[in-house]
Amino acid sequence: MPLSVPISYTRYLDDHGQPSGELPGWVDDPQLLLDFHRQMTLVRAFDQKCVALQRTGQIGTYASTLGQEAIGTALGRAMTEADVLIPYYRDTATQLQRGVAMQDILAYWGGDERGSAWTAPGALEDFPICVPIATQACHACGVASAFRIRQQPRVAVTTCGDGATSKGDFLESLNLAGVWQLPVVFVVNNNQWAISVPRSLQSAAPTLAHKALAAGIPGEQVDGNDVLAVYDRISIAIERARAGKGPTLVECVTYRLGDHTTSDDASRYRDADELSEAWKHEPIGRLQRFLHGQGLWDEEKEQQLQRDLGERINAAVEAFRSLPEADPGAAFDHLFAELPERYRQQRDELLIRAAALGGSAHD
Repeated sequence: MPLSVPISYTRYLDDHGQPSGELPGWVDDPQLLLDFHRQMTLVRAFDQKCVALQRTGQIGTYASTLGQEAIGTALGRAMTEADVLIPYYRDTATQLQRGVAMQDILAYWGGDERGSAWTAPGALEDFPICVPIATQACHACGVASAFRIRQQPRVAVTTCGDGATSKGDFLESLNLAGVWQLPVVFVVNNNQWAISVPRSLQSAAPTLAHKALAAGIPGEQVDGNDVLAVYDRISIAIERARAGKGPTLVECVTYRLGDHTTSDDASRYRDADELSEAWKHEPIGRLQRFLHGQGLWDEEKEQQLQRDLGERINAAVEAFRSLPEADPGAAFDHLFAELPERYRQQRDELLIRAAALGGSAHD
C-alpha cells in the first residue's frame, strides 16, 4: 500500500528566477544574495579546475559538485562556527563556505594528509571528508551526543547522497537520533543517481524524506537548485536542533550534472536528453536571473567576477603545487591514539622504502 503521509516541499524561485510565492524577510538583504551568487560561482569554477587537475594527473579521483552548488553554499552559510560538519565526498561547496582553503582541498584530493589539517576558524572541528558510504551519519550522532552531554548549544550537521539513505548506518543513525533527540541535522543531497543506479530503483518510498518518519523525526523536501529555499529550511532545522527540539532530515532535490567521479562515465548509463533537461534547472543561472530582475547584477559584473575568481583559483593551485613533499609516514599519524605494533611495522617498512627511493614512497 503506497504511503500517503504528506511531506512538505519548499521552493522560492522557479527555473526562471521568479518568486513562486512569498519570500522570507531576509531576502531583502542584497549582500547576502550577492554572497550566495559569488560563492556558488566560485564553487563551479574551482570544481572545473579540480576535474582538469585530475585529468592531468595532479590530483587523484575527484567527485564533482557540478549542478549541486546551492546545497553546500547554503548549508555552510546556515551553520555557525560552533557547529560541526561531518561531510561526505561531495561537499566541496560546504567546505569552501566554511572557510577551508582551496589548496587544502586540493591537497586532500591529491592524497596528502595535510589536506585534512585545515586551520580555518569556522571549520577547526569539522571532520575530514568521509568516503565510505553513510558511516559519517554514525559519527554525527556521536558528535551530537557529546554536545548534549556537555549541554552545549551546538549542532552536528551531516551530509550524504541519495544512495546512502539505503545503507544501514544511515537508518540506524536516524533511529538513534530520534530516540535520543540529538541536536543533529541530516542533509540528503538527492542528485538522482547512486553512481549508475537511478533514484527510481533505490527506494519505493515516495520521497527520501519519508524515511525520517519511521524514526519519529521531521522530514522535508526542498528544491536543491534554489539556494534561497535550501538556506531557509536548513537554517530552521539547525536552530530547531540548537533549541533542543531534536533532529531533522532535509532532502535537497537536485541533479548530478557531471559523472559520479572522474573515474566514471555517466554517458554509458544516463540518457543525454535527461541530462539536457536537467541543465535547464541548474542553480546558478536561476539565482542570476533573480539578481538581474532585482537590478543587482549585469554582464559587466559577471565578467569581472569570473576574472577575480580565476585569479584566486590559480593562486590556490600554485600554493598546492608548492607544498613541500609530504612525510610518507603521515598516513599513519591520525589513525589511533597509540599506533598498534602491526601498523608501526608497516610504517617503518614504508619509510625504509621511501628512503631507498630518495624520499618518495611511490614507485
